[in-house]
Amino acid sequence: MTIRTIIVDDEKLAVQGLKLRLDKIADIEIIETCANGREAIRAIKVLKPDLVFLDIQMPGFDGFSVVKGVMELDPPLFIFVTAFSEHALRAFEANAIDYLMKPVDEDRLADAVERTRVRLLERRGLEEVEKLKTVLAEVAPDAVEQMPETEEAGTGNRFEKMLNIKDRGQIFRVDVDSIEHVEAAGDYMCIYTGDNSLILRETMKDLERRLDPRAFQRVHRSTIVNLNQVRQVKPHTNGECFLVLHSGAEVKVSRSYRDVVARFVH
Repeated sequence: MTIRTIIVDDEKLAVQGLKLRLDKIADIEIIETCANGREAIRAIKVLKPDLVFLDIQMPGFDGFSVVKGVMELDPPLFIFVTAFSEHALRAFEANAIDYLMKPVDEDRLADAVERTRVRLLERRGLEEVEKLKTVLAEVAPDAVEQMPETEEAGTGNRFEKMLNIKDRGQIFRVDVDSIEHVEAAGDYMCIYTGDNSLILRETMKDLERRLDPRAFQRVHRSTIVNLNQVRQVKPHTNGECFLVLHSGAEVKVSRSYRDVVARFVH
């Protein structure tokens, strides 16, 4: 898979530096460089890239204006590149793949490109399913009814590997595997890792869609647990029990969800 890429920055040296780093990544194909936001919007509409590395502070249209200017299309993925850390919050709110500080660190760049690969594979997998459904609808309509919904037809790649959590005016990047459990509080989620707790403004239902159900299961009306973090099951009264997590925290499993515990009992 080739990732067709555009670099947008008004500083020539910044473009050259990023291009040198990207040239070392085999599946990145730089198809255009742009010096300002207007050029970027035109290039995105004409060339339809997979990925855009986008500076934020540029004369005329800034990076966020570029994102807004192409939203009516099927937009590419964006990685913001800037010298100013104060824009990080807006970048993640704009659903950027990542936010890189100048000068760009090669390891951070590699991580951002890997996240791009995963997201593109997810997109393309869903597109193939839709194409298959279109063909089947013409030649074998009964088969279409038996196919899973597109949202569920992809692989585990469609589930989040990292969560960007805005808490206390900062953006925290949390590895999903490090999450022990999640507790609901109205429209807020309390995300607990082994050594930290963060508040995420999101409903339980929406968060469940983003987490791999093979690892994350509801054990109570207001609690999700990472089953990979469970080290002990402690029976309790009335068919309830407690799950002891790696950090030592205990989470109650209500009777309604006791089937979740069955997978630990052989």
